[in-house]
Amino acid sequence: MVESEEPLLQWKENSFSGYYEVECPGCRNDKFKEENPGVPFKHFFCISIIALCAALPISSLFPFLYFMIRDFHIAKREEDIGFYAGFVGSSFMFGRALTSVPWGMVADRYGRKPVMMFGTITVVVFNALFGLSSNFWMAFSTRFLLGCLCGILGPIRAYASEFCREEYKALAMVLISTAWGIGLVIGPAVGGFLAQPAERYPNLFSEESIFGRFPYFLPCLVISVFSLVVFAACCWLPETLHMHTASNEVQDQLQEVLDTMENESNFKGVQNSKGRNQSSSQSLLRNWPLMSAIIVYSVFQLHDMAYTEIFSLWAVSSRTYGGLGYSSADVGQVLAISGFGLLLCQLLLYPAVERILGPIMVSRIGAVLTVALLSTYPFIAKFSGFSLTILVDCASALKNILSVSITTGLLLLQNASVSQQQRGAANGISMSAMSVCKAIGPAAGGSLLSWAQKREGAWFLPGAEMVFFILNVIEVVGFLLTFKPFLSRRTEDCS
Repeated sequence: MVESEEPLLQWKENSFSGYYEVECPGCRNDKFKEENPGVPFKHFFCISIIALCAALPISSLFPFLYFMIRDFHIAKREEDIGFYAGFVGSSFMFGRALTSVPWGMVADRYGRKPVMMFGTITVVVFNALFGLSSNFWMAFSTRFLLGCLCGILGPIRAYASEFCREEYKALAMVLISTAWGIGLVIGPAVGGFLAQPAERYPNLFSEESIFGRFPYFLPCLVISVFSLVVFAACCWLPETLHMHTASNEVQDQLQEVLDTMENESNFKGVQNSKGRNQSSSQSLLRNWPLMSAIIVYSVFQLHDMAYTEIFSLWAVSSRTYGGLGYSSADVGQVLAISGFGLLLCQLLLYPAVERILGPIMVSRIGAVLTVALLSTYPFIAKFSGFSLTILVDCASALKNILSVSITTGLLLLQNASVSQQQRGAANGISMSAMSVCKAIGPAAGGSLLSWAQKREGAWFLPGAEMVFFILNVIEVVGFLLTFKPFLSRRTEDCS
């Protein structure tokens, strides 16, 4: 047996892990970080479009879902269309809630890159099949399978905390959160402008073409083609998971050094007597720094999803009921402006603010400012014309910026609460909790607004005032949970 000329392990005096194993992709990534202290712009771009790919299919169907269900002729009455549309709309989140933890565990076992590549191919296939749906059950099953098999977001969050140097981690997490938020804005725009192309653009698409026979295929195809490009970008990305192939004795040395570099973690169950990793969901559930961060994150996600549903319904509601009297096009314009403002502020401001104040303090300040901002919404509705437009655009943009800032800080805490070997599973648990909130939030928000508008003449918090008051109550609960003893921290620098 011929021995390799290059030693299996090398000692690097200033390396991230101390020991460097030639065959380990995580060690190669650590070596790359050590030798390249600059900003990894190419990596940042790739993780941004991967997060965008994961977000686009979620909301792209909502502008045309009502008409798709109508064309299936499954609803006996027009009033029943919303009932069936709700099942199709929630099937994605239901599937994702079931499989986010297993996908995270797969990412911890086999690497982040294979899971991200498989997820992008899943979007290519099942999002296109959804556009070709000819009946209700095909639409429901393709969306459900898309949610089950697209396990991108959890591993990409773990990847963002690993591929770059410590000083760029906050920026990496900001890019993912921002790309995700922009995807939820661009998705409905793609669905709204490209659905039913034979009716909207008869000079370009005929009724006999595939886009005439399947009027909702074009927006799904565009997203699938974009996902195929993202798949190619995934192939270029390096793996970050440490997968050591050395002997047990050498693994013992490696694991000892890696555990020391993990801030002398108190996390138990990471290493057994042979120096091998034991990634179990049971040990993660006993990790209170992680679970407390996930619980706080879920409370804020419930608030944000309820707000998203309420804002759109409130904006298009009649001014008689305290709404803005907007059209769907007006709401789309507001969301587009919000997405642009979110991109600028998160890229330019958040990393610097996070370095000064820390993720927890940023989340707390964001929660306080959100309560103050939402308290002004009922009074904004009393304006009209250009003043109303300016106020709504500014308020919506600021609300989205605060929401993403809160979320980013809590995601940084979650990834700092576990070792690398369990980071994928930890993000999977977080994704499952978020998916449940995303399923509950819109339904609860819509019901809340409907109930509130029936009490427009009440003496205490009439109409929309009650809606935003309850939203503020949820935000205050999340704010209080960011303090000790509830929110625990694994490392002292996460303050």
